[in-house]
Amino acid sequence: MSVRVIAHCDWSVEGKKRWMCVAVRQDETWVLSAPEPVGDTQNLIHRLRRRSGADAAVLMGFDFPIGLPAAYGRTLGTPDFPSFLRSFGDTRFARWFDVAKHHSEISIDRPFYPMRPGGTQRQHLFDALGLTAKDLLRRCERATPDRGDACMLFWTLGGNQVGKAALAGWREIILPNMEKLSLWPFDGPLHGLMVPGATVVAETYPGDVYGQLGVPRRPVWSKRQQHGRRSVASHLVRWLENRPHVDGSGLQSLINDGFGNGKDGEDRFDATVGLLGMIDVVDGRRGEGVPEADDVKTWEGWILGQQA
Repeated sequence: MSVRVIAHCDWSVEGKKRWMCVAVRQDETWVLSAPEPVGDTQNLIHRLRRRSGADAAVLMGFDFPIGLPAAYGRTLGTPDFPSFLRSFGDTRFARWFDVAKHHSEISIDRPFYPMRPGGTQRQHLFDALGLTAKDLLRRCERATPDRGDACMLFWTLGGNQVGKAALAGWREIILPNMEKLSLWPFDGPLHGLMVPGATVVAETYPGDVYGQLGVPRRPVWSKRQQHGRRSVASHLVRWLENRPHVDGSGLQSLINDGFGNGKDGEDRFDATVGLLGMIDVVDGRRGEGVPEADDVKTWEGWILGQQA
């Protein structure tokens, strides 16, 4: 692969909670920088491409959903997710990004709900869309041996909801740059997309990478607390020690300190963890994970490195 820059962005609706960790290949070594604010998304790709050089590929990972449940996608009348994204100039989807305030506003062309709590329930979504709870989960969001089901994309309440972050990510990152980007896995396998000059976007999930790093679930620890992040620091350090081609010297003190005691500590932690997982996939230590299923490659997408 010709990739020279890998960036993992820990995403949020709030700009101040968006952090990224970047690795730049220098000869045969990945050099990791300390997490930094994502900053202005309008020039994010330009800034990362400057680090890569004109002829190298850039791989960007974001922990927001990139894809739609296949059962829902088939109701839209477009052949696949990229085609759906290109149709946003149509008046049909003029309100697709507007989260429904009342269940009477939910429709196939306006599926995100609710805007705020109060008299809301998931059944409103199922009834309005004519789909079940299982229908509204992508395969990569369903329970694994290490975690339960993720929150369905269209439900926008609760601490684990991802819908509003996806809306922000699609509007700020994907849609304005459709002609410049390749979307993994819709446009093909990673090794085929990482050609000179390419900018590739992939979905990531740091929560899956915890297990890949050997971080245990017991005793219980919290990424929201500095002492929790510090308690699992040895696993990140061991990952670096086992990969002599990765220079993480700029991160060592930050990892050992649990990424500081500020509120942004968990964001910087996840930005870093996600990057480590991406490096293992690019280096071939871990497979891309995409199952051989048409629905995944046309509508749903996949989480980079998550095993099918």
